[in-house]
Amino acid sequence: MSVKAADREDAARASDRLQVLQARRNRRWLWLFWLLIGPGILVMLGENDAPSMLSYAATGSQFGIGFFIPFIIFTFFLAFIAQEITVRLGAVSKAGHAELIYRRFGRFWGNFAMGDLLVTNLMTLVTEFVGVVAGAGYFGIPAWAAVLGAIIIISCAYSFRRYWSWERMVMALAAFNLIFIPLAIMAHPNWGEVAHATLTWSPLPGGSSSNTIIILLSDIGATITPWMLFFQQGAVSDKGLSIRDVFQGRLDTGIGAILAALTAIAAVIATAPLYIHHMNASQFGGAQFAQALVPYIGHVGGAMFALGIMEAGLVAATTISTSSAYAYGEVRRQTHSLNSSFKGAKSFYGMLFLTLIVTGGVVVIPHFPLEYVVIIVNVIAVLTMPPAIGFLLILVNDKEVMGEHRNGWFLNVLGIGVGVFVSLAGIVYALTVIFPSLHL
Repeated sequence: MSVKAADREDAARASDRLQVLQARRNRRWLWLFWLLIGPGILVMLGENDAPSMLSYAATGSQFGIGFFIPFIIFTFFLAFIAQEITVRLGAVSKAGHAELIYRRFGRFWGNFAMGDLLVTNLMTLVTEFVGVVAGAGYFGIPAWAAVLGAIIIISCAYSFRRYWSWERMVMALAAFNLIFIPLAIMAHPNWGEVAHATLTWSPLPGGSSSNTIIILLSDIGATITPWMLFFQQGAVSDKGLSIRDVFQGRLDTGIGAILAALTAIAAVIATAPLYIHHMNASQFGGAQFAQALVPYIGHVGGAMFALGIMEAGLVAATTISTSSAYAYGEVRRQTHSLNSSFKGAKSFYGMLFLTLIVTGGVVVIPHFPLEYVVIIVNVIAVLTMPPAIGFLLILVNDKEVMGEHRNGWFLNVLGIGVGVFVSLAGIVYALTVIFPSLHL
């Protein structure tokens, strides 16, 4: 990192920290919270990406609301447990996730974690652009125009060369994820049944059929993935959160989890009419879901659904590409901050734009096997989560890294529980995909 780039980065972060200090000194708690929120909300709403929202839509259309509303709440609780750890790691260590792995486990494991993340993120980014193209297709927008427009919008967020400005712009875009909530209301559900489904846990519909297991595990993969760890810890470090800010960081993450869970449940409720009317939506994409829902939520509702899928892909593409750039810069020991200029952080911004251009370009290749990529991404994302949780738990229990802020026994039980649950889910998911005729 050049001295000039470091000076710019430190000056920008110091300016933000001065506002935080003044707000805390003057006991302006709401303003303090506003200054400190961001990474948690972005990581949770960012994980409500295009494939995730389509997974929730498929859930509602094929199985209704019974089992899956409390199940979605449960998965977001697990996500909160994992992401709360990244808040403490980032605030205490002032380092990103890949950097800590590099420092704690050595060059090999640092490069392994970075390489694993980059490969998974590249394939995941392809699915985000698939979602953007699918949503745009509802409005008759050609694929190349949808991809180009998405890259331009995402690039605008980085043009500020300021973490604070980037964060606020992406948060404004992420707020559109809540568009699925009015869609749920427009579907006119039986709210008594919704309340009953929330407070009771109905049996798993379809038993242990292959399709049911895949939907179940796809919803897990829609909530907990490795890029979330790298993004939020990198964002906490880039934002400059300190140990005193951990409470606000937890609150930020908790609010993000609640908003994301509400949106996911809303997508299930909005598409439940397809289940009630026995429509086969197992192979639907974004535009097809929007068109199929028109008889139940109207043309405006269909357009809102398509816009929601596009927004989900845009926000996720932004956050996932940023997590890749953070990891690359951390392991390569080069400038990796959104407070840096393009000239001062060429490799950081280069990685950002390279991943966007490559993955966006793949989507417009004629006859490219996009469905195959989506399946592989889901399998890899679930299978790579257990080692990611393992690294996370070792780091948060490292006395040299965390000091008095390392995990206690209760938090370790919760963290290990998340790891065991995701590991079992990964094994079952892999077996189901590889051996579709197997009954588990």
